[in-house]
Amino acid sequence: MFEAFMIHTWIASTIIAVTAGILGFFVVLRRSAFAAHALPLATFPGAAAAQLLGIKALWGLLGFVAIAVALLHQLQKLGRKDVAAGLVLVTLLAVGSLLLSMTNSYAPAVFSLLFGQVLGVSAADLWPVATIASLVLVGALCLYRPLLLQSAFPELAISRGISAEVIDILFLGLLGLVTAMAMPVVGALLVFSLLIAPAAAAQSLSARPLQALLLAVIFSVGMIWLAIALSFWSNWPIGFFVGSLGAVLFTSARMFRYIRHRWFSTRWPAATGRRPMKLIPAAQPDEA
Repeated sequence: MFEAFMIHTWIASTIIAVTAGILGFFVVLRRSAFAAHALPLATFPGAAAAQLLGIKALWGLLGFVAIAVALLHQLQKLGRKDVAAGLVLVTLLAVGSLLLSMTNSYAPAVFSLLFGQVLGVSAADLWPVATIASLVLVGALCLYRPLLLQSAFPELAISRGISAEVIDILFLGLLGLVTAMAMPVVGALLVFSLLIAPAAAAQSLSARPLQALLLAVIFSVGMIWLAIALSFWSNWPIGFFVGSLGAVLFTSARMFRYIRHRWFSTRWPAATGRRPMKLIPAAQPDEA
């Protein structure tokens, strides 16, 4: 499991998991799970176009990420966010299916784009991942306070002069970069799993922003590490373990929250009615 050819896998997966945990915290907080699902699949034609043109997949992904973010932002301004994400998703998926049908590696290409090649990461793949992850982390650090305020209390953010439109486009840009960085390694479906499940579980356990953010990163890294180990030992697809572990993690966190609340309400019924207001709303990972 720790052979030389696996070292790059561990490094790349850890970088992606940390970045996805941080961005996922804001995805769940802003109830943007559908957008986080749409962007990875909407950049699918970028990888297909790169294969067709014979260039690196990252360049095609970055190009279509920019297109997807611009379309999503403009459509969100015209109506509901879930409808906008759905329109972007189906439009670019249609383009991707056309481009992919023109290549000579149809079935392998589909599997690679959806589930990645996490067990075949090379040294050359690490530099783009590390570079983009650094940009995303710096951007998230600079935007942390205004993004947190605009996500939790949008009216208060407006009163303090924080532009919702600017925050939205910057957040979508960071989310798009995470997608472009992670998709060649872990695939479109696993990006979504790492963005949603750890952050949703973390926000179910803690209403404190920094604590929930740290928990999301820990859960994300632990989930991908365990998935790699189980995949190596069983020879089963890593996507199965990432998705299953994400579902188990979120379900366990919600059950723990319910049991803890019941225990406190039984022992101190008066205290449960005087809890301070939470900054983070209850996590709803299935909402757009």
